Amino acid sequence: MRLGPRPVTLVLLLLCAAVTGAGKAEELHYPQGEHRADYDREALLGVQEDVDEYVKLGHEEQQKRLQSIIKKIDSDSDGFLTESELSQWIQMSFKHYAMQEAKQQFVEYDKNNDGTVTWDEYNIQMYDRVIDFDEITALDDAEEESFRQLHLKDKKRFERANQDSGPGLSLEEFIAFEHPEEVDYMTEFVIQEALEEHDKNGDGYVSLEEFLGDYRRDPTANEDPEWILVEKDRFVNDYDKDNDGRLDPQELLSWVVPNNQGIAQEEALHLIDEMDLNGDKKLSKEEILENQDLFLTSEATDYGRQLHDDYFYHDEL
Repeated sequence: MRLGPRPVTLVLLLLCAAVTGAGKAEELHYPQGEHRADYDREALLGVQEDVDEYVKLGHEEQQKRLQSIIKKIDSDSDGFLTESELSQWIQMSFKHYAMQEAKQQFVEYDKNNDGTVTWDEYNIQMYDRVIDFDEITALDDAEEESFRQLHLKDKKRFERANQDSGPGLSLEEFIAFEHPEEVDYMTEFVIQEALEEHDKNGDGYVSLEEFLGDYRRDPTANEDPEWILVEKDRFVNDYDKDNDGRLDPQELLSWVVPNNQGIAQEEALHLIDEMDLNGDKKLSKEEILENQDLFLTSEATDYGRQLHDDYFYHDEL
């Protein structure tokens, strides 16, 4: 089967965005190393309708909802927000919105509204047509072959998420397909998929060379390029916990699954560093209200989004 250029181009663009997006976002967030607080709000409220919704909230209502959120973050009710409490709240926020996004996608993918998403429906939503690749025969065109491989990986993940072997995915199974990192029964699949991609010698581990992929050092260069030095540092200091020079399956998991815990902890420390007026390494309600704009441009409130989501400020949470 020949694949038209539009889907291939789309996938390659998405892949490029995934590789470069984090670095670009870092540049925008910290120009010249200085934290730009309004970037956080723009990242979420850049769409005009979201900005309009934010403006509609009066000061009194903002204060009411914000204080309700502060109360919920304070899990031990001692009147202070610690690094641990902030980090746990931010991680919960990440998961909540990932689930909400998956639920919205589920409705869009379920074309016949029967409560399940079939593989054909997934293809129609993603590519406007059903795609069926030969699982054995490689394609001559490099771009088309790359897309074939990605499509077959998606199909394997789809089939693994389908626990009951029914004709399609239920909402819970669709969430497992879209966010396998959030579902326990998908963990082994995530690890195996990563090993198949990176463990070239089949020993069940990923070495530094396998981690770096196709990189080959220029023999005329005096040292490795900067990005290789960064990747080597990540391998040694972030992932290879037992310092044996290779990643075992659990260490591999920490590489291939987004580390929301680390991101949340970093944001929690940033907030305390910026807002802790008396140096006690925790935040009081007064300190937060004194720095309300900073708190509302942070991941602790998902850049102000939580003030519009009653999941976060209603008493039932």
